[in-house]
Order: sequence, then structure tokens, then C-alpha cells
Amino acid sequence: MNKENGLSRRGFIRNAGLVTASAGIALAAGDFGFVRKAGATGGTTEKWPWPYVKLDPEKTAQIAYDEWYRVFCGAAVINSVFSQLREEVGEPYTSFPSDAFVFLEGGMVGWGTVCGSNAGANVVANVITGPRTLGAEHDAGHLIGSDIMDWYANTALPVFKPAKPRVETAIMQTTAQSPLCHVSVGRWMKETGYPIKSAERKDRCARVAASVAQQLVTHLNAWKDGDYDPHSSWSGVGSVGITAQQNCTDCHGDSIPEAPTKKI
Repeated sequence: MNKENGLSRRGFIRNAGLVTASAGIALAAGDFGFVRKAGATGGTTEKWPWPYVKLDPEKTAQIAYDEWYRVFCGAAVINSVFSQLREEVGEPYTSFPSDAFVFLEGGMVGWGTVCGSNAGANVVANVITGPRTLGAEHDAGHLIGSDIMDWYANTALPVFKPAKPRVETAIMQTTAQSPLCHVSVGRWMKETGYPIKSAERKDRCARVAASVAQQLVTHLNAWKDGDYDPHSSWSGVGSVGITAQQNCTDCHGDSIPEAPTKKI
């Protein structure tokens, strides 16, 4: 840059330093939303779990269904719970940027990985139930999240039927046998013949998100009452030597990758 433009290189660097310093002060003061002042150990001072009051699963499902048409699956599930808790509890839910999780749509920005509904449900469960103890397998958030994934994979979805559906066509139920977006949607498309951009496919996914939100709140309500009973027996690694689903041949055929067995 030159002085003719009103700013020398030295002045630019000096001003950038002032901006950076000002931002640092703001961050330390906690002025930037969810950013918290770093503690002496390098961690943060944010506190969770966040308070939870029991919600109506049916109402939650309807909110998720409607929200899918605005922010898609992951953010819809998060909003279906947190929007109600904003009214019932207030902060910290009031400041939580639920819409930012729109990236979960299409299995993470359209890459077809884990269904955004499952990811959104795990965000909610862990925010509410609290940090997972390192190495533990029985923390509530982990168990509820695993139950949701297992239920999603092995249940004929969608189960939720909106009072006023946006699509009048009967939506077929299919069992994904997987928590992955592309497998879940792909199986449904194969069975029904509807393409990815059809109104029927979109409404199917909206109803699936609603079904997941309904199931999530059912689990959270039981947890709140102290009556939550985990159902999933998912162990993660299984017989393939790596964290993965066990129905590998659905996608890999006979060429299933083998995990290394050499001890380190």
C-alpha cells in the first residue's frame, strides 16, 4: 500500500495491531458471545451441562418438521428443543446460534455422511447431559446419542405424521440399517422411486427429522426423571477392528478393508 491511498504499509500494520489488541480485550471480557476467557490451564470457563425442563415430544416433533423447511435436518432438531428451552429457561439457550448448524444438511454440507438429524440430536443430548468423562462408556449424552443412532438405523422411518403435512402423498416408511444420510435416503428413494429433489423426498426427510426430535425428547424426559434405560448395545469397534458399522457388505461387497492388527 502507498501513502497516496491514505495508508502506508507501516500504518496498516500498526492499525492491524490495534484492531487485534482491541479484539483480544473484547474476547477476554467475554463480549463475543460464546467465546470465554481462557483459564490458567488453557481450558475455558464455559459451564455445562445446561438446564433442562421436560418437553412435549409431539410438539417438539412438529417444530422440527416445520423447521426442516427453513434450516434442514440438523438445525431443525436442535431448534426444536432449544427454541422451547429459550422460552422456558432463557440463557444460555437464548444466545445459542442454532441456525449455524444448517451445515449438517445432507449428511454434512451435502456429503452424505451421518444424517444431520442424528448429529443434531447428539449436540442437544451432550449440551444438556454434560461433559463425557474421558474413557467412560456410560455417560448419559453418549448413551442417548448411541440410542438415537441405533434407533434411527433399525426403525421404519418416518414415524411422525404432521397434523398439516406439506405433501399430501403417503410417505413410505423404510429401514435404513445405517445412521448415514446417503444410505437412509438412498434406500428410501430405491423403494419409492422418488428422486432426490422431489417434494416427497423432502417431506420424508422433514418427517424423519421430526421423528428423531420426538425420540430424543422422550429419552431426555426419562433422563430428567431418572428413569432413562439405554437400549443400544453398540460397542463401536466390533469385529472389524475399527469404529464402524458391522454390516460392511452393504457398501463394500467382498472388498471390506481390514484394520491393521500389529501391536504398537
